[in-house]
Amino acid sequence: MSQPKIGLITFGDHRAHEWEHVFKKMTEPRHQEAVAYFEQLPVTLVAQEAVARAKDEIDAQVDALRAAGVEVLVAHTPCWTSPNLVVRGIQRLNMPTVLLGNKHPGTHSTVGLLGAGGTLSQIGYPHMRLREDFTEALAQKVMPYFMATAVKSRLQGKMFGLFGGRSLGIDTGTFDPMQWKKLFGVDTEHIDQLEIIRRAELVPEADTKKMMTWLTRVVGSVQYNDDKFTPEKLAFQVRCYLATMEIIGEMGLDFVAIKCMPDLTTHFVPQCISAALLPSPYDADGRRDPIMMACEADGDAALTMEILKEISGGLPVLFMDVSYIDDERGLFYFPNCGAFCSWYAARSDDPAENMKHIELRPANRPAGGAITYFNTAPGDMTLARLYRENGRYRMGIISGETVHISPEEHDNFVQARGSHQLPTAFLKLDVDIDKLVSNFGSNHVMGVAGKRVEELLHFCDLMEIEPTFFN
Repeated sequence: MSQPKIGLITFGDHRAHEWEHVFKKMTEPRHQEAVAYFEQLPVTLVAQEAVARAKDEIDAQVDALRAAGVEVLVAHTPCWTSPNLVVRGIQRLNMPTVLLGNKHPGTHSTVGLLGAGGTLSQIGYPHMRLREDFTEALAQKVMPYFMATAVKSRLQGKMFGLFGGRSLGIDTGTFDPMQWKKLFGVDTEHIDQLEIIRRAELVPEADTKKMMTWLTRVVGSVQYNDDKFTPEKLAFQVRCYLATMEIIGEMGLDFVAIKCMPDLTTHFVPQCISAALLPSPYDADGRRDPIMMACEADGDAALTMEILKEISGGLPVLFMDVSYIDDERGLFYFPNCGAFCSWYAARSDDPAENMKHIELRPANRPAGGAITYFNTAPGDMTLARLYRENGRYRMGIISGETVHISPEEHDNFVQARGSHQLPTAFLKLDVDIDKLVSNFGSNHVMGVAGKRVEELLHFCDLMEIEPTFFN
């Protein structure tokens, strides 16, 4: 993900006498300080050299920011300035806004900040107010908001590819494309999943061989058997992945969901290689941007994954089942039906380091093929899920960490699962389990590395989606 694009306007007092004799000497240096400060943050800054004081100056700077494609405005009021002029610029640009003042006792910044903020509240214009100097505290407060506003902006115009329809009767995987278009600005292409199978037969042998050679070389093991997991089956899965990549490229899809079960898992091959590699930032051709893919045609899961990817700055995202809860220890066992995003095997920038922890095991499905078996590496994790209650979207949000469990605990888990072993994330979550079971709106949950709760809270506020916290 490219950096959030930030527009900065510093507003000054329009009165000539007060400007020349009082506020100019305080406002202009603080404008330069603001430019320097935001340029060292992980953002793309767009700002003019001059302070905007009059209506025509404000309008010109706003128009320049719009032409540059900024995604959020920082309305900087380092000293007193007429609130109506600040609001004029904000309304003209009409995008998420941070009102920024300072703590200096002689600038009258807070007066201007509250004057403009009060006006915005009266007219119902959502905004964020910050009274901070240019310290680390400002970055900690403003960066999550910047990320959230960038996600809101970048969802507009995205194209979702839905391969197949409802899987296994999972109603929570279905969605209303028109509701998405209205709320998120996301369009949908419906594609028959047999198009993957048709195109898989047309993948050049050289491309298949290249991917097969890389995959079998970098994974920890390939556990072929004489029955349903053979080199031919794995090659078919690889061709399905390459065919899906081709469709994504041709149709300009930004993220996808694939039905897979039971049609493909019964009669062709499971799409586990695609589910492992699409959301990862690499394959045999080298590094690339992750492409979010949800299993079982779960549209709201795929959209949640896309939001988590963008809000984390482009990280891969996990798609998981809420499967088993150890109530006493607050330990959650989250597997998936046959594949996890491979990056989470080690969370490494080195693809080989991730892939060496993965075992290609026989799938426990009628058509055979491989699953990508591993347990996720430990680290902070933010879980989220878009779901609907009576037609209105909510977002469930949980913070926690993935952990390694003891060999004894793992052996007990394996024995309890029996022959149906799957890739699994073991998560330590400090949650109200009864509230989770009573209110969480799906059997699927998504997770991204790191702590992203503040970003998601801002995103929900911007989108007028109610967040539900389970911690």
